[in-house]
Order: sequence, then C-alpha cells, then structure tokens
Amino acid sequence: MPETVRPVRRRLPGLKRPPAMTDVAELAGVSHQTVSRVLNDHPNVRPDTRDRVMSAIDRLGYRPNSAARVLVTGRSRALGVVSFDTTLYGPASTVFGIEQAARGAGYFVSIASLAALDVESVRDAVDRLIAQSVAGLMIVAPLMSAAEAVAVVPPHLPVVLVQGGPESGAPEVIVDHESGARQAVEHLLSLGHRTVWHIGGPEGWIESRTRLAGWQSALDAAGARAPAVLPGDWSARSGYLAGRRLARMRGVTAVFAANDQMSLGLLRALHEAGRRVPEDVSVVGFDDIPEAAYLTPPLTTIRQDFGEVGRRSLDLMLAQLATGNRMDSKLLVPAQIVVRESTASPGG
Repeated sequence: MPETVRPVRRRLPGLKRPPAMTDVAELAGVSHQTVSRVLNDHPNVRPDTRDRVMSAIDRLGYRPNSAARVLVTGRSRALGVVSFDTTLYGPASTVFGIEQAARGAGYFVSIASLAALDVESVRDAVDRLIAQSVAGLMIVAPLMSAAEAVAVVPPHLPVVLVQGGPESGAPEVIVDHESGARQAVEHLLSLGHRTVWHIGGPEGWIESRTRLAGWQSALDAAGARAPAVLPGDWSARSGYLAGRRLARMRGVTAVFAANDQMSLGLLRALHEAGRRVPEDVSVVGFDDIPEAAYLTPPLTTIRQDFGEVGRRSLDLMLAQLATGNRMDSKLLVPAQIVVRESTASPGG
C-alpha cells in the first residue's frame, strides 16, 4: 500500500501531554499509518518520507507505546534471558554480552536468574517471560541438563541456547572450551614441562567436561602422563585447597586450573608453601577475568570473548525472528590464550 502524505496543518508548539503517533504524523505531514510503517521498518516507505518521520520523532521526543505495538503485531522488542547462577563470572559475562548486543539491535532484555537449572525452574521462568510477550528466549545453560531445559520452550517461540549442552535440538552458541584447554596445556608443554596437573570444575558443568577433555587430549597427543585430576567447584577456596595438596608434591611444575578464580586460590596456596610462581610452578587459568592481569604474578589464562558470544547469539535469534523457523545451527566462538608472567620453563 503506498504511503500517504498530507500537508502540515500546525506546528505543535509545546504539547501539554506526551507526544502520540498522531502528533508525529501531523508534524511530518504524513498519515499515522505511514508513521507505523516507519516504526516497523516496512520496506514500502520512500527514503525522504522515512527521514521526515524520524526527524519528527526526534523533535517531539516520541517514544513508541510498546504495549500497543504488541497488541497490533503480536511481537515486542523484548527478549527473555534465562540464566543460571549469575554470581559466577562466566554466566554473568555471557548475560552482559547478550544484553549489549540486544541493545545495539534495538531490543531490551528481561532476565530470569535461576538458582537451579531443573525443568520446573526453567518452566516457571519461561512462563513468566512469555507473559511479558517476549519475542524470543535465550537460555544460558552451562549444565549438561540443558537439553531438558529447552524442551519446555513452546515450539513456536524462537530460542537460542547459549553455552549450552549437546543434543538440545536448538540453535546454540558456545565458546570452544576444549580448544582453549588444549592451548593452555600445549603452552606449558612447549616450555619444557613433562606433564600438567589439572584442577577441574564441578560435575555436571559443560565447561568442566570440555576443559577436562582438552587437557586430556593435549597430554595424549604429546605422549605425556595424565596425573589424577583434583576436584574444584569454581571457587577460589577450592583452588586453594587443591593448591595445598599440590604444593606438597615436589614433582609438580605446571598446573592448569579450569577457571581463574581457582587459579587465584592456587597462587595463594603455593605462596604460603614457599613455592615460587613461575620459577617452581607455572600456572594457567581460564576466563581472563578483569583482575587476571593484576594478580601476583599476572596470570596466563584463556580468554573467552563474551561480546562475540552475545553478538552471535543475537544473530541466531534475529534470523529466527525473520524467518519464523527454529534452526539447528551450532556456532563455536574461539578461545585464545593470553600469556603473562605466571608461566615459564621448569626451574626458570
């Protein structure tokens, strides 16, 4: 349908109420239907008309009524994000990356943070977000139970699994944790260490499993002995406890901790035991937390690009919104080693 242009009847000096779409239409000299088409990115609007409408919107400070838009289109500019344990650096940074990418695309996010990633908790969160008329759902699901979480999402609703698990049947974006762990171990072996000890993450976490797999595969490829894995739970305390055990083993010269927080505890334990880093023991972490470069010594670690995770997640969501089809894409975001001063040759 062609746009309708009409002459401006008045200049709208100083409105006594919030501006409405009809005010924008009058100032721009178009019909309110044309304003609606501009706001909804309809292709059948001439560029000069679009510019005139956008100028009127800016002059009036008009803000579209999102509730009315939902009633008309059935779709909002909101995305729901379901996340698990945002007190941890990885999940919190993932949610932040999604929020930044969504904002750049003109969407805002509504976040439901869960204490447990069980089916009932996810179902409740999904129901609450659907009640807010979100256009789609992003589930930050770092546990192996992620596939069960996706199963509760209605099939008509676009969904993206972020840092999720295998066989979910949903489009997914995940950091290549296994490659990152291999880079950590290969770096230590290249310095001359005969093997690398590992402080692992908690059971049930995808990052724990994939980082463990990367550690094991790098040692196997080098023909190096794989020591027993020390358990951790992502906390600095668990790294400290594992570090106290490792500090008593004089044959330990290199340790890969599955996250930076555990590396922090490990550094403290080695310092208390009089084991110098990196002269006696080299340490590599995972995440590249903002504090990593300011530890003593600055920590060699594996960096996750959470901004890229957010951008790729949003790309998958927008593709579904455009086509109306739930795809089955799996996107890997590379991890990269950042070499600092916590690693050196044995005895160096």
